[in-house]
Formats: sequence, C-alpha cells, structure tokens
Amino acid sequence: MNITKKRGRQLLGAVALAGAAAIALAGCTTSPSANESGSASNKTITIAQVNEATSFNYNTPQGNLDMNGMLNYMTQPQFVTLGQDYKITPNTDLGTMKKLSDDPLKVKYTLNKDAKWSDGKAITSDDLLLGWAQASGYYDSDTQDADGKVTSGTQYFSLASASPFQTDYPTDITKTSITLTYKKPYVDWQLVNPIQFPAHVVAEEAGTTTSDLLKALKDTPAGDPAKPAAANATLKKVADFINTGYDKTSLPSDKKLLVSGGPLMVSAWTPKQSMTLVPNPEYKGDHKVNFGKLVVRFIGDANAQVTALQNGEVDAIQPQPSADTVKALDAASGVKVLQGAQVAYDHLDLNFGSSVFKDENVRKAFLLTIPRDQILKSIVTPINKDAKVLDSQLYLPGQDGYEDAVKSNDSDEYSKVDIAQAKKLLNGATPTVKILYNTENPNRVDTFQAIQSSAAKAGIKVVDGGSPDWSSLLAGGDYDASIFGWINPGAGNAAIPQLFQTNNEGNYNKFADPEASKLAVETQTTLDQSKLDDMKQQIDKIAFDKGYGLPLFQTPGLFATSSQLKGVKYFGGQTGIVWNVWDWTK
Repeated sequence: MNITKKRGRQLLGAVALAGAAAIALAGCTTSPSANESGSASNKTITIAQVNEATSFNYNTPQGNLDMNGMLNYMTQPQFVTLGQDYKITPNTDLGTMKKLSDDPLKVKYTLNKDAKWSDGKAITSDDLLLGWAQASGYYDSDTQDADGKVTSGTQYFSLASASPFQTDYPTDITKTSITLTYKKPYVDWQLVNPIQFPAHVVAEEAGTTTSDLLKALKDTPAGDPAKPAAANATLKKVADFINTGYDKTSLPSDKKLLVSGGPLMVSAWTPKQSMTLVPNPEYKGDHKVNFGKLVVRFIGDANAQVTALQNGEVDAIQPQPSADTVKALDAASGVKVLQGAQVAYDHLDLNFGSSVFKDENVRKAFLLTIPRDQILKSIVTPINKDAKVLDSQLYLPGQDGYEDAVKSNDSDEYSKVDIAQAKKLLNGATPTVKILYNTENPNRVDTFQAIQSSAAKAGIKVVDGGSPDWSSLLAGGDYDASIFGWINPGAGNAAIPQLFQTNNEGNYNKFADPEASKLAVETQTTLDQSKLDDMKQQIDKIAFDKGYGLPLFQTPGLFATSSQLKGVKYFGGQTGIVWNVWDWTK
C-alpha cells in the first residue's frame, strides 16, 4: 500500500500463501512504440510499476512484497483467481478442486493431464505434495523465543505468515491428484493453493533427487514441539533452498529458477530498470495471454510514470495516487484513468518489544497525539473528498461488519488529538520514540513529519528511523513504531493470525495479547459468519484497548492506460493492475 515520488513497497497482507490468502507489505530501458503493428503474438505491452521484484518466492518474510506477489500470480500455477468483485473463481486451466466432505473437511485437487511446466515436464502430484509441505507447516517441530528465534526442534519452510490451517498427510495420491483432510474446519479452504514450484527443479537445486524428496516427505513425521524429532537432512536442504534460493536482484544465470507454470515466464531482467515476461509455450486454457511480451518498467516516481505514459513509452501505469497525479492524467490526451479503493490501508504500529512502550499509559499517550485527520486531509482527501479516517484494524469501509466494529471497538478514544490527556498519562515523562518508515514514499514522509510535530507538543521526542530498506528492517525490531501498509488479497481471513497471533512470523510488532491470539487462531476454524464477525470485533476492540497502534486510512488506487491498450479493468486487491493480464490486447 504505498505510493511520491516513490511509492515504497507494500507488504502483502496475510500473504497469499502457496497455501492460503494472506496480506502483504506494498532511468529505464526503451520499449516498443505504442504504434507497433503486427499480429497479437508480436505485440509488446509495457507497463510501469513502482517497485522492483526482489524474489521469485513471495511466501517468505523477506519476499512478502507486492511486486513479488504479482510476479508469482503471472508465472506460477493457480487453482483459483479472484474476480473484479473479489469472488473466488476456479481456474480450470490447471485442474479442479473439489470438496469431498464437511466433517472432516476433505478436499481433492486434480491436475489436468496435459498440464505442463514451461520446461515441458508434466505438472504432477509431486509438485502438489511439495506445495502442500511448503504451505502447511506440517513438519515443523520448532519452539521459538519472543524474538522468533528457534530454541528447539526444526522449522523447515519459512513463511511470511505461519500456516493458518492443519491437515493430515495427503491421501489418495495418484500421478495427478492428492486429497487433503483437515484436522479442523478451515474458513479459507477455497483459497488454499498447494502448489508453487516444480519439485524436479527444487530437488535438483537442493542437491537431491525428486524420488529422495518424495521419500523425505513420506518418512518425516508430523512435527511435535513437545517431542521434536531429529531434522530430516533431505527435507531441510529442500526447505533451505526454497526459503532463500529464489531471492534474486537480477536475472539468474541458472534458468531452471525461471521455470513457470503460469501463463507468462520471465525472460529478461535489467536491474533497476525493467523485467520482461513472455508467454509460457506450454500453458493451455482460458488464461493464455494475447500478446508476445510484457515489459514491466520499474519507475518509482509518479510524475515519471505519467510522462512515460504520455510519451507512449508505456501502455499502462499504476502510480501512487495523489491529487497532482490525478490532475496530470485528467489533462493528458488519449489516456483512460481508472480509480477505486484498494483492499489496503496505511497504519501506525507500536513495537511491543520496545522498552519505551512497555507502559500502557505511554502507548496511549503517544496514540493520542497522532493527527489522523490531518494526515487524511493532506494525503487522501485531495483524491477522494468522501474519505474518512479508518477506525478498524480488521475491516475496511464498505465491508460488512465495519460499522458494527467501529461502534464497539473504542476507536472513538482516538478520534481527535488530545495533547492535554496525553500529558496527563505521561505524568511528566518525556519518552523518545524511533519510527521506521519508507523514506522514498512521500506519503509516509508526510505522515512521519505530521506525527513528529504533533507528538512534540506532549513532550514526546520522535526520532527519524526511516530507511529505503524499511521492509527488510521490520522483523528486526530496532524501532519503537512503524508506518507502513498492508494490502490484502481481497478475500479470506488468513491475515488475522498473521497480525494478532503471538509469535506469528507476520506479527512484526510482537503484539502478544493472550485473548487476541487465541481468538485469531480460532477464526481460522470458524465457518459460521456471525460467530466469525463477533470474534473479529473482539480482536478489534482488544487492539484499540491495548494500544496496538492506529489505522490511518484506506489506500486509494489508481491505474491509467493509453488508448492502444484494451481490457484493463480496475482491481483493488494484491495483484493490482495485472489481475486480468490475460484479457489484455493491444
């Protein structure tokens, strides 16, 4: 959920795991002329994105970024996609997902017999087993300390968010299918996608064989933190490779890392400038693309994106929205502007691992100085005059449950800046608060400066802890508070434990309320919508009452296209402008 001159990275909200939908954090090469002619197979479509890719695996803590998620969406197999209305849509290009029973919840995944990876190898149940192992946490036996360090047992696959579901070892395994039996009902079972990477490539890269990998998956017992077994060496090698082996800052010389199971595959990468994707020749189905190349140019500056669109250097842009950007696009000729709300929000989180915020009174005093209305009016209102301050940690305006949550979550305690009450709570104390944020995102810079100025009136010294590398610093905890954004897939509830479960890997600010943690875990097995909403509203209230932090505003979204590009439609979820890339024509 980012957006300036440079819209910093956004974290994916409970990351769309290779298993379940979660949230995420949030000078160029030349491109063919917009007047390019010829058949569809020769057409090049060029778009601009703010952030550069950093990994081909967006399911890890360090890879959980918006551009990485878009890349995964276009290049790796998906059993489902989301429609423009965020409704779950089966993707029969890959195969089928069928619920066999409710009690126990049992789901069968069957691959199409002609499904292939881009290297010509068949997509098989080997790949499903690896994807399930990666997403499920089935083998983990680790115990972690308050800083997330493993103190006993083994953690295999590192996930941006701890797996929110539990299954038995898959059964009814054939060459093209597996069946998952859940130990408990799982609210987001329709979003579980147990496949990401080709098992034959991963095995080779990890220095083993596919058969030995499959043997390790079968022989390694389910993890038990109370009685951790010795680590399986083969499975550990495979997991270690998946955890870090796909992290890249330039085109890998080892082309096996580029093997794709989606409609597109990466063919070129000029660091800091652009990445090129071409159609996967083995891909079949409705999501096959209608062009010859997709060039993604990395242009962080919103003005530069607009200029590139006006000059015909790119066909579509997704800049950070601002009043100036919208005004410039409205004045441009031959440009179509698409606007809407994102399933995303900016927020201030307090670090519960910080000594300065051990005292609840200090937390609440600091939050009472946050000028949320001022921040909204300077950043969002110029784009959306009807926007209001966000008053929930779990719902967005317009979603069912938002109004009910706001009525009961005590967010009104922070409806206005109250310096007098902040001073009273501080009782003479003058704490220092170091805030982490993205220095390359003007909106975050403006937010930081507004908070710094307001907090000073209560005697709180706010120190600049901003960095262009903020996302890699979130897990380290060397700060007292952080300003960043989450962007959600648009469906599902996996973000809840990611944020509120004690010691969850996505719980960057180390919030550790026993009741909130218990409820967050229970939401994942609660299928009754009214009960689920009640639990979410309880968590929302706990977050405000304990001084978790403050939501700031729902993030506005903005796409713009040239008249040459057809088929682009607005979408406010994680996959951004590329959500329907297979519908694009030029």
